[in-house]
Amino acid sequence: MLGLTARITKALPVGAQLVCADNSGAKIVEIIGVLGGKGRLRRYPKAGVGDVVTVAVKKGKPEMLKKKEKAVIIRQKKEFRRVKERVKFEDNACVLIDDQNLPKGTEIKGCVAREIAERFPKVVAIAAAVV
Repeated sequence: MLGLTARITKALPVGAQLVCADNSGAKIVEIIGVLGGKGRLRRYPKAGVGDVVTVAVKKGKPEMLKKKEKAVIIRQKKEFRRVKERVKFEDNACVLIDDQNLPKGTEIKGCVAREIAERFPKVVAIAAAVV
């Protein structure tokens, strides 16, 4: 996986609930695992913008409820540092992806962080705006 140009603050621990910003059928998801996340003994794994997480669907279409899915985090409230600026968003949001890192939905509501474009170009291709 490619490295990111920004210094991302890991702000979303296991148990955090996110808005699902695509039209895949899920509305609210909860992080249940962080793929490739390094951590400290007896400390919850954390994730930030651009990280792939395992999520459980909490609200959405009945066929999506209680399903385990993979997702990539596209926005976070906690500010993170780029080279000459700091960036933060209004909410914590993710997009569901499949095993080939392709988005499950066909459109994304809201904006997407620029750091996503480096790792997931197909996700950014269906986004409304990139910040």
